[in-house]
Amino acid sequence: MSRHQNGQQPQATSTYIPSHHHSSEERSLTTNTDGNDSRLEGQEGEKPPVLDTHGDAQSSGISLPQVAQIDGFDENTPTPDRVSSKNRLQTLWHWKPKAARYDPDNPPKFTIWMNILFGFASCFTVSNLYYNQAVLNKIAETFEVTFERASSVATLMQAGYCSGLLLICPLGDIFPRRPFILGLIAFTATLWIPLCLTTSFPSFAAISFLCGATTVTPQLMLPLVGDLAPPARRASSLAVIVSGLSLGVLLARTLAGVLASFTSWRNIYWFGLGVQWLVFALLYIWMPDYPSKNPDTKFNYFKMPWQIAQLLATEPLLLQAALVAFLHSGIFTSYWTTLSFLLSSPPYEYSSVVIGLFGLIGVVVIVCAPIYSRLIIDRLVPLVSAIMGLVVETVGVVVGTSVGSFNVAGPVVQAIMIDLGGQFTQIAMRSSIYSIQPLARNRVNTAYMVVSFAGQLTGTAVGNRLYAQGGWVYSGACGIAFGGFALIVCLVRGPREKGWVGWSGGWGGEGTVKMDEDEALEGAGAGGEDGEDVRRGVDCASTSNGGNITSGGKNQQ
Repeated sequence: MSRHQNGQQPQATSTYIPSHHHSSEERSLTTNTDGNDSRLEGQEGEKPPVLDTHGDAQSSGISLPQVAQIDGFDENTPTPDRVSSKNRLQTLWHWKPKAARYDPDNPPKFTIWMNILFGFASCFTVSNLYYNQAVLNKIAETFEVTFERASSVATLMQAGYCSGLLLICPLGDIFPRRPFILGLIAFTATLWIPLCLTTSFPSFAAISFLCGATTVTPQLMLPLVGDLAPPARRASSLAVIVSGLSLGVLLARTLAGVLASFTSWRNIYWFGLGVQWLVFALLYIWMPDYPSKNPDTKFNYFKMPWQIAQLLATEPLLLQAALVAFLHSGIFTSYWTTLSFLLSSPPYEYSSVVIGLFGLIGVVVIVCAPIYSRLIIDRLVPLVSAIMGLVVETVGVVVGTSVGSFNVAGPVVQAIMIDLGGQFTQIAMRSSIYSIQPLARNRVNTAYMVVSFAGQLTGTAVGNRLYAQGGWVYSGACGIAFGGFALIVCLVRGPREKGWVGWSGGWGGEGTVKMDEDEALEGAGAGGEDGEDVRRGVDCASTSNGGNITSGGKNQQ
């Protein structure tokens, strides 16, 4: 019978658990509300088993299982001590600072500070992939292996990264992003410790592969920013992350070279360990616990590669952007791979230190990327920005190829124009593809990045081969061909085209796109940065329109 009688409020509300056996040997499970140890008590004539659901357990938000032990004690039954320990671990794992808690009624705004934090995290996680490239000779000396074998460390790191893109990044569409990203960073940072200490080259190489596979945090940050940034600021917000990636590559090589010149090469790995835990701490404090995008989806991990390939085969905009990224990456890696051969040969014969400084030429361009993204790319149709970038890039390759063999100004101009044009192209293409299937943005990003990575490998291999056959002019001609083909890919499909080829709808105008999105958000009562869920609905309209939002898409909202 209930203990609530005559309308009186009991002193401690308890949940009644009926018993089917009433004897003097009945037992009850009682949880002490004062926080003391729970215990099993067997007394004659006591009341049926009762579980207190209030007290400390309820106030901490932990729901304890209601268990009644009858007619004897089974040692396999979870005791209150076991349950309490498990709940404490769960509470500790899921606890988060106040700034990181997610309130669905008042979701956190995507601020400039958060954008910079994500850019900082991307910079110093992608650096993991490039520390080794400047110290391969030192690694060969320490482990007493040939330089060719030591260079396999860099190859394994990149191969691991490619594996992570395919096997880990798509999971961002399923798992909550905060614990997923923090878990990857903590795992990589812990796995990084043996790289600082091991004296076995096979172990060093194997762990490098694993660290490369889990260093995919930046590729999880980019789709997250695509989700959170307002459409009117998406390009400039993505530019901060892309700039962080580019700076990470430059800083890693520069810092590694400097530290290896004056101290032990291991110190750059100790630096990498410290900065990874710093990134973890900052994200743990400030990164909101955004919910999963597909919490109820039945996900088949083994079908993931097929789904990614299917995206490329069914989304014209994604394929167009991926091909442009492939060709741009080929231009970029072909130049930087063959540049060291050119500058170390007559008539230049520069030292390795001077050649390394060429990598700093594009720093100003990279740092300024968010500024011109906000002023230019955010105001134009993404395809227009991509074409502008490719024109600048191709002109730079023409200038560098024409005069680079006898005047160092050629490679300098080429470096600046490749970086500038490349930033325009990459940011514009990424901004456009994040309007495709908002619930699958990590898989969309994976498809884009895998094709782009293939372009890097192609540019390195083809550039080296052509340089060996005909020198700087031959490798430069390959870059010009890549740039020209990329422009053709852009021009065969217009920004409003729904199919694979054509220009239906003409150029349109980015001002129209922004008006459509803003009106849709305002009409749904979710303007500005708070309308994330409604904005996803607006983005969904682009799925059936080749990734381009139109007034028709707006009306459907």
